[in-house]
Amino acid sequence: MGVLEGKTILVTGGTGSFGKRFIRTVLDQESPRKVIVFSRDELKQFEMAQSFPDPRIRFFIGDVRDKARLSRAFKGVDVVVHAAALKQVPAAEYNPFEAVLTNVIGAQNIIDASIDCGVQQVVALSTDKAANPINLYGATKLCSDKLFVSGNAYAGRDGTRFAVVRYGNVVGSRGSVIPFFVKMRETGRLPITDERMTRFWITLEQGVKFVLDSLRRMHGGEIFVPKIPSMNIMDLARAVAPECTYDFVGIRPGEKLHEVMVPEDDARMTLEFKDHFVIQPAFPWWNAEPHVEKGGVPCAEGFHYSSDNNTQWLTEDQLKAMAGEFL
Repeated sequence: MGVLEGKTILVTGGTGSFGKRFIRTVLDQESPRKVIVFSRDELKQFEMAQSFPDPRIRFFIGDVRDKARLSRAFKGVDVVVHAAALKQVPAAEYNPFEAVLTNVIGAQNIIDASIDCGVQQVVALSTDKAANPINLYGATKLCSDKLFVSGNAYAGRDGTRFAVVRYGNVVGSRGSVIPFFVKMRETGRLPITDERMTRFWITLEQGVKFVLDSLRRMHGGEIFVPKIPSMNIMDLARAVAPECTYDFVGIRPGEKLHEVMVPEDDARMTLEFKDHFVIQPAFPWWNAEPHVEKGGVPCAEGFHYSSDNNTQWLTEDQLKAMAGEFL
């Protein structure tokens, strides 16, 4: 039996890259009672409705900034997957309070509405940029992560359970570097920030599976981090556009040379599994036993999981296989 069988699921930001793939997977594999798409853009909802002719799907126009609208949408919902966010680093730097309103105030609105409406489980999508953030987007997502972890204390022992999923760059998603490089290769020149730069990479399918796995594993309060491969920016450029000339333009404001998913200061609260990590909350109500019993091993003091100290690395051929349709 699927973790979502017979349940009503609501996805915020459901018309985005992740939302569409997640909903398609859930409808095909999980036998839900109903799936609700909650998002702001009526055109995207209209277009999505044309490609999702399923009687179990519903579309709800709304904004996570609007708590009253969330409370109306969450009536009768069992599971919420929170994927809505302002994600573009430059846009967040230029419009900082807009990012705060959506990514921070919106997160608290999700928490309040979930508790008030009796939602059973909430999984919030995060980003590697939330670990040791240096840009506003990462800072707002770190704040969001902490709100969702603490939401378990607000909900009480038998209330809504909240968890977070944190992963890296999604191959081919809107705004990622791969579609940008594909577009720029027509000019014969690619702008490269820094030849030393590394990033974590995951496919949409892997991200969806990890969220579903996290729904099965969660007890409330965890930040789940998958073990995924890294790639150097030069290897990525050669895989996408080997014939191009490269222009080195320098790291943009708010960018890191390497990304982190488990910071060193969180290592003492982190359990390692074969294919993922669990960052545990540092609260007295947390019970680590269920995860330890399933094989979780405490990370060593001083451990950190970053895109440059990774043990898994993508080759050019592996990236081409992952990117597939986008190349």
